[in-house]
Amino acid sequence: MEHRPTRSLALAALAVLTTVACQPAGTGPASPAVDAVSEAATRASASAPAPGRAAAEVLATLTVKGRAPQTGYDRDEFGPTWSDVDRNGCDTRNDVLARDLSRKTFEAGTHDCVVVRGTLADPYTAQTIEFVKGDGSSVDIDHVVALGNSWQTGSFAWDEARRTAFANDPLNLLAVDYSANRQKGDADAATWLPPNRAARCGYAARQIAVKAAYGLWVTRAEHDALQRVLDTCPGEPVPPPAAVDAPAGTSTAQPYADCAAARAAGAAPLHRGDPGWSGAMDGDGDGTACE
Repeated sequence: MEHRPTRSLALAALAVLTTVACQPAGTGPASPAVDAVSEAATRASASAPAPGRAAAEVLATLTVKGRAPQTGYDRDEFGPTWSDVDRNGCDTRNDVLARDLSRKTFEAGTHDCVVVRGTLADPYTAQTIEFVKGDGSSVDIDHVVALGNSWQTGSFAWDEARRTAFANDPLNLLAVDYSANRQKGDADAATWLPPNRAARCGYAARQIAVKAAYGLWVTRAEHDALQRVLDTCPGEPVPPPAAVDAPAGTSTAQPYADCAAARAAGAAPLHRGDPGWSGAMDGDGDGTACE
């Protein structure tokens, strides 16, 4: 099924380019052309599974084969880190912080772009974390499908434009606990899952959606680990493409009015990222509403 590109993919397509445009010649790696990144983002959007489709069904469509060597992998292969999208000081990292944090404070003079404080309901640990810009040890932006894992399951063969779109796609980005993200590293689902068990179904579904959108494969161990998670929540849907101006715990679908409405629709329980999710229904902040 063909889908129109979302604003998130358009932003991903622009990511990196404005930063390099302001960069003196020779001070950093060359960026792919904007039209090439845009085309790559559009292809990923067209390949994304339909929102609400069962994650287990999408998992069955992914190619299963062995892990490729990590030879040649480097973060620079995915473009400069966290690029300025619209020349106002608001790079991809700040876009995601603004999307995922509540009670945010922005740096003066940045047009509400640079986040200096905020509160994170961390999906990986179920902890509430107070973020302060510059502390370096509270909140990270996680690539749900790690860049290193993507390299070993297909992205080694991409051009930099496609890798740049992937690295800046909000569907694959979540603000999370710093220590949990560092523990995860480049692990796949066979070797790491969020300590917060309530978040695992949504996490697995998001990994599957990203891999499907970008044509990445899974190893047998990874496939089986994802399947074991989904066996505990057989109706778990894949999330929709995530826009940077919408909270990570919401979808492009209209949120249910309340838990009674979600139950009446047969959608309860809801996990962060599910269609119809609203944080207002998650009273204990554990990432699962209407249990």
